[in-house]
Amino acid sequence: MSHEALLLGIDAGGTTTRAVLTDAAGRCLGYGAGGRGNPISAGPDRAAEGVLDAVRAALASAGRALADVSVVVPAMAGMRAAGGSEWLRKRLAPHGFGGVLRFESDLLATYFSGAAADAGYALVSGTGACVIRVRDGRIDGTGDGLGWLLGDRGSGFWIGRAIARAAVQDLDGTGPRTALTDRVLAHYGLHRTGVRHDGRWQELELLVAALYEHPPIELAALAPYAFEEPDATAHEILITAGEQLADTLSAVLREPGPLVIGGGVLARPGPVREAFLARLGAAADALELRAVDDGAVGAAMLAIRAAGGVADDATLARLTRAVAAFR
Repeated sequence: MSHEALLLGIDAGGTTTRAVLTDAAGRCLGYGAGGRGNPISAGPDRAAEGVLDAVRAALASAGRALADVSVVVPAMAGMRAAGGSEWLRKRLAPHGFGGVLRFESDLLATYFSGAAADAGYALVSGTGACVIRVRDGRIDGTGDGLGWLLGDRGSGFWIGRAIARAAVQDLDGTGPRTALTDRVLAHYGLHRTGVRHDGRWQELELLVAALYEHPPIELAALAPYAFEEPDATAHEILITAGEQLADTLSAVLREPGPLVIGGGVLARPGPVREAFLARLGAAADALELRAVDDGAVGAAMLAIRAAGGVADDATLARLTRAVAAFR
């Protein structure tokens, strides 16, 4: 059995964690998935279990042990708030790991999942929304990513909140009629009653109560309805979302380069993408859009870079094919 040093790139998300095992030459040897891996949203213990489950699966598929791994690079959001790396190191060490542990941004992993160039951009538009400018392989500029209360413009949450507001304004008589209203009512197990209380529809009062009973971030679950309804209000919401994402990118846009897109909002063809490109205008011609499913490949690319290896276009293509075959 070979005892060459191995590398682990880990895409640790709020829902799923993915681990990619490579050698220093960038050959993918194993892949594994686990549960929630972000200590901010899941807590250190649960996050560590999600990471370890993914790591165990990746190592098992290659018949290797954690003691064989010299570099581990977890890519995740909010590491400054997590208070450093010890929460994970102390959980890896009992399994034999004594190498380099380097945390990276999940946005940087998204970028390197779609591009090997040292300069370019990544835009994630999922539940939240954020954009980074990459220069010399590091994050050189950031736009939005400010959370549901202050930012995340054009995100799934932003779209969901706009849908909820449109439904409420429809029922309140302060906004246009929209097919989104019945979708939102059904989402919360409600329906039109035809009954008024103090001059308001009963379903409006019930809907408002339901909306306030749930955490705001759950409004992101309403976002698919805007894509599914051939409705003027839904279309306008999507157009505005695309324009918001373009404005966020424009704030950090400096020069041509690849634009790696993560998340489901901008990745799909349709009104959001069309409005996004229209808003960018001529600047869009200098960008090469590349959609990625997650940051797993990019986390492996970051691990190779951390180990001093060559993470070029050939390595990216090889890893992309290999990880796709493992999934």
